[in-house]
Amino acid sequence: MNSVKVTEIAHRLVSVHLQAGEVAVDATAGNGYDTLLLAKIVGDAGVVFAFDVQACALAASGNRLKEHNMDQVVKLCQRGHESLAEVVPGCHHGRVATVMFNLGYLPGGDKSMITREHTTLSALQQALDILRAGGLCTVVCYPGHEGGDQEVAAVLRFIEGLDHDAYQIERHDSEHRMNFPPFLLAIKKMSSG
Repeated sequence: MNSVKVTEIAHRLVSVHLQAGEVAVDATAGNGYDTLLLAKIVGDAGVVFAFDVQACALAASGNRLKEHNMDQVVKLCQRGHESLAEVVPGCHHGRVATVMFNLGYLPGGDKSMITREHTTLSALQQALDILRAGGLCTVVCYPGHEGGDQEVAAVLRFIEGLDHDAYQIERHDSEHRMNFPPFLLAIKKMSSG
């Protein structure tokens, strides 16, 4: 029996939730898999903002988008995700349908370049602030790499501190039996207030 990756679960949730013509954010573009999914769903009438601090990640994302003729839908931003609310135009605040995070390091890249607790928590708060009512934020967490456990612990504390009347939170654990497996947090914003 094949195990389902938490990234695949995130893609399924987003595919059900996000609609053509909407605004979406990939807070951690990486190799562009999440970015491409978002672009395909929102289509030409929508827009995707994709963030990464590494030029090589944005180049890989850009190439993946061009291969699928989706590069015109996405605005690639070589900025940290903690600048999300600053970069996404104010006219979209409160209208963003989906924000995706895939924490950790760039697969195939420099493993010392990782997402960090301080910037991730800031980006998460900004993501929730700019989501529309009914909006979805997915966070794939990787506690197994160096520094990952501290970041994940901080993310879990952040989630626990949210108003559970304002946000519906689901956790999806990996079916892998390795030490410190990745898991997914799916946060749905229940109201705009």
